[in-house]
Amino acid sequence: MKNSLLESPFDRRNFLKKSALAGAGFMIAPSGSLFGATSANNRLNIALIGAYGRAKAHYGTLHKENVVAICDVSRENLAFAVKEFPKAKIYEDWRKCLDHPGLDSVLCCTPDHHHAFISNWALNRDLHVYMEKPIAITVNEARIVRETYLKKKHKLATQVGMQRHAFNNFSRLREMIHDGAIGELKDVHVWGNRQIPKPGYLPAAGTPPDGLNYDLWLGPSPDHPYNPGYFTGRPGANCLQWNMYWDFGIGQMGDMGSHTMDLVWNVIDANLPSSVKAASPEAFNPDVTPVNLTSTYMFPKNDWREKIRVTWYQGGAMPKSPSKWLDLNKIGHGAMFKGDKGFVISDFSSRMLYPSGKDVDLTYFKPRTKDEIAPPLGNFQEQWTRACKNGQPTETACNFEYSANMIETMCLGLAAFRAGVPLDYDEGRGQFSDNAAANQYLTKPYRKGWTFDG
Repeated sequence: MKNSLLESPFDRRNFLKKSALAGAGFMIAPSGSLFGATSANNRLNIALIGAYGRAKAHYGTLHKENVVAICDVSRENLAFAVKEFPKAKIYEDWRKCLDHPGLDSVLCCTPDHHHAFISNWALNRDLHVYMEKPIAITVNEARIVRETYLKKKHKLATQVGMQRHAFNNFSRLREMIHDGAIGELKDVHVWGNRQIPKPGYLPAAGTPPDGLNYDLWLGPSPDHPYNPGYFTGRPGANCLQWNMYWDFGIGQMGDMGSHTMDLVWNVIDANLPSSVKAASPEAFNPDVTPVNLTSTYMFPKNDWREKIRVTWYQGGAMPKSPSKWLDLNKIGHGAMFKGDKGFVISDFSSRMLYPSGKDVDLTYFKPRTKDEIAPPLGNFQEQWTRACKNGQPTETACNFEYSANMIETMCLGLAAFRAGVPLDYDEGRGQFSDNAAANQYLTKPYRKGWTFDG
């Protein structure tokens, strides 16, 4: 299997010729020759890792900065991105891309099993990082990235791609619950209805096409034979072809679960749970994460609420509606907050207050005025680029501490599902305190030669 073949000027010329880009008048700038974040124009020198599909959603932001390096395992994807950013140097291997001279920052849109590795390597090089969700696919990965980030949080801006967080409804939901719209918060239910059953890893089928470095696509993952089925699906949603496999992702928890649980995480001000349990009508499949799953977490009290229970539902599992008049099944991805005076039910863009009990007149609740509500967050990607440049790197909504805590919690639910019993969690040690055998599910195997500490 070839390694990175695109890094010399000669190889780049051959690549451009093969991709029908030769003669198009592109000027290839030498590495490090572009203006960086400390220059007069205050533009970031950015490496784009994962150049097509989901990456296209970031092109508008990237055009306002200096894309000096582009990395992808697919020559076809590289050819597409080079048309957008013709001055960038091209790479196949993200490990080499991260050592590109003069980098300030990294924007990453690779498959999920690379995310924690790239994040940690970038932080080790003092690079700002925008990482597509999820930031990790195991508890251990989340903890490694968070630990590195916390050492550098005052100089490096980070953001995880939970872009729905910029919807105004996230702020309104938080304000309602913190202001007492449902009284004292007791329970939270959050769900996603996506269902993509798979029997197991795809069988060997053919050989990787010329121009696809399948070995680098696998990266740190254990070996699996090539099958073109991993690469089907429309651009930007190809993750639905591989993210349910244990070695490549964590299924719905990492996919839409990252967005939907964010509705809750933004409200409850949690760190990590003290206990977790999970149940599914499906038997454990060593290849594929469960479709139908319910996982329940207990969170300790904090300075504004008592301890609460948060329950995640996916793949057809759903909470009970508070009323026969309310059909929660019509909300594909949503959350329901239960207090001692009623409920708030929400999706990403709307919310409903449903009072219940003896104090249903709502006189106890005073909504904020227009002048008192939080202002719009604005462009989610540009919040990150501003934080990279303005000396206030912690001013991002979904930094690596916030996001790592959330995905660690989700991964604990999968560990409890595999263990088959309720578990108590010691957040300080990152271990189950009552079941040593279950700790094996907090990590996963990797291929020899791949490390988090590069």
